[in-house]
Amino acid sequence: MPGQQLQTTAFILTKQPSGSDTFEQLTAFSGEHGMLHCLIRTPKPSHAPSGRRSSAPRSEGCLDLFDEVELWLESSNQGRTWFIKEHRFIQRHEGIGRSYETLRAAAALGLLLSRNPVPDESRPDVSALLRTSLAALAAGGRPDIVWLKALYCLLRDEGHPVKQQWWPQLPAADRDVSAQLLNQPLAAQTANTATVARITRGLEDWVRAETEIRLT
Repeated sequence: MPGQQLQTTAFILTKQPSGSDTFEQLTAFSGEHGMLHCLIRTPKPSHAPSGRRSSAPRSEGCLDLFDEVELWLESSNQGRTWFIKEHRFIQRHEGIGRSYETLRAAAALGLLLSRNPVPDESRPDVSALLRTSLAALAAGGRPDIVWLKALYCLLRDEGHPVKQQWWPQLPAADRDVSAQLLNQPLAAQTANTATVARITRGLEDWVRAETEIRLT
């Protein structure tokens, strides 16, 4: 009996060993279906005679972190785990790997989403936020500001009283800088890294104290 089938567009957020040399475990986020726990066959050099089909999924290359992809999935356990039968790249973000700070910001965003439930009605907006943030990082946007913007927008859009509670706690000077950081395009940002770090730490401290969101 064939397993449950699913076709969706998703972002690859995490990769980790599955405990088997045959498969790799991935966490993907779909704007339509939410978080998906997936397995993909580990690619190995093929020594099969010409004309024989490989058992590995058909693809355009190996999946990597932060890829946006179309996935063809199958599950034999009611969707708790999905096997990736085939994938097609929509957008790759190779630029994220050019610096440690950029990679760390992207990883933090991926972990934030993978460790915290996203309500069904918020999935499309979260998917759009993820797409915008990853594209900004890949294009060379300042990772400290991208992370601050993404975290604030996620909190605001999920209904947390970040503007009503966190914002008034800021010193007047930091409120002015924060307004520029959150409202101005990345290309127009001039705040120094120490100021951005201080404002971000304050927001993260508020998240830990006032919400159940797991940042780490």
